Amino acid sequence: MSNHTNHRMNEVLRKIQEEALKQIKEATGLDSLNDVRVQKLGKKGELTAIMKNMRELPPEERPAFGQMVNSVRKEIETAMEEKKQSLAAIARQMQLQSETIDVTLPAKKTGLGHRHPNSIALEEVERIFVGMGYEVVDGPEVEKDYYNFEALNIPANHPAKDEQDTFYITKDILLRTQTSGVQVHSMEKGKLPIRMIAPGRVFRADELDATHSPNFHQVEGLVIDKHVTFADLKGTLAEFARQLFGKDTKVKFRPHHFPFTEPSAEVDVTCFKCGGKGCRMCKGEGWIEILGCGMVHPHVLEMSGIDPDEYQGFAFGVGLERIAMLKYEIDDMHHLYENDIRFLKQF
Repeated sequence: MSNHTNHRMNEVLRKIQEEALKQIKEATGLDSLNDVRVQKLGKKGELTAIMKNMRELPPEERPAFGQMVNSVRKEIETAMEEKKQSLAAIARQMQLQSETIDVTLPAKKTGLGHRHPNSIALEEVERIFVGMGYEVVDGPEVEKDYYNFEALNIPANHPAKDEQDTFYITKDILLRTQTSGVQVHSMEKGKLPIRMIAPGRVFRADELDATHSPNFHQVEGLVIDKHVTFADLKGTLAEFARQLFGKDTKVKFRPHHFPFTEPSAEVDVTCFKCGGKGCRMCKGEGWIEILGCGMVHPHVLEMSGIDPDEYQGFAFGVGLERIAMLKYEIDDMHHLYENDIRFLKQF
């Protein structure tokens, strides 16, 4: 069954690639080229859809298939860029042949849009984990209190709830404070093993300052399988850090407490600006905190119908804005939301 599924998905992937390259070759303008981008590479495009079907593959086949998806995406993007340059050259040549330039007129500026730094950072994070065989899973921003707190080992009287207990719609429904609820939904389906990341927007009544906002984005990861250990968690996050910040990046795990994981840790990486020597970026410490993680608490597994004696897991969560701010040395989180073109055009 798995070989048939793998063959079918490979055929779909090959067909997507062939159709995209054919449409790019036949494109006669930037509008038709953009239609191909949306249809094949967009958030609701065909490549995004096939990534969501990775759960049908056996876990050992997912990394190879994820790398194939990334390879096809890169080939399509390369072909589109080449076609774009070709169309621009043709248009310029036609313009030179058909127009007489009046040098007394002021030039017209054409503003071209591009991806937001948050989107660039998210695509890089997704690329890394898809390459490891993870699937990308979406979930509701308006969530039940049970999935946002109780199913994560945070009962009504828990101190951790006070830190996030914020935007309620009714007594039992709120704007989610973390994307962990998506993980609970996946665990309840009972389709094991699980290797997933859940990116999305979250809401907390945080004070506005350079590094906090009531509306921000998280990327949370979850792995559930037999014989999973803390060593698997450390190896996964070490590889993630190397791919994101550079091959010489090292990680450090500091003991911490989260209600839904035990043991828990916060993770630091060596400063990619100074290599760990100490600078303004890392405030002279040589290390930068990037995320929290831990082994999934047995009670969390039990509440979702998973036997903790048979299955174990690990989870981690990173703030997307923090990744973008670190990679691009942005000193104020609110630059990401103010839509100031002087800031955005730098990316």
